[in-house]
Amino acid sequence: MSRAFGSVVAMAVLALAAGCSSEPRSPRHDKFEAIAKASKTVGDELKKDAPDLAVIKTNAQSVDASAKALPSWFPGSTGPEPGVKTDAKPEIWQKPAEFKAAADKFAAAAAALRAAADAGDVAAIRTAAAGLGPTCKGCHEQFRVD
Repeated sequence: MSRAFGSVVAMAVLALAAGCSSEPRSPRHDKFEAIAKASKTVGDELKKDAPDLAVIKTNAQSVDASAKALPSWFPGSTGPEPGVKTDAKPEIWQKPAEFKAAADKFAAAAAALRAAADAGDVAAIRTAAAGLGPTCKGCHEQFRVD
């Protein structure tokens, strides 16, 4: 597993652990947790001497499906609001074309991961998994509060 992908997985796990709050979460929260969990599962499998391709394929399909749906999780007027905990920055709605471009990069990387997993080529899966992390990080840097 690449260092970049490992870093993104670690950030996702830390974000999940830090998410304990009595304040209600945005409905998107669970969807992002599912992406983080599926990505971590792929990464964990790739650390093994004999990765379970069925597990990787299932989780790659999950990431791909979520990536395709992600832009629809941010309809207009669903930005930060009082009483709802969200890490989404207002820039998502202020710069929709830039947000869509970042989401499209993630979707392309997720599709590449799924294609590699569907083909069952571990080397290609490793390469595709390494390409997924930077797309997450790129979007987080622009559109997510640390």
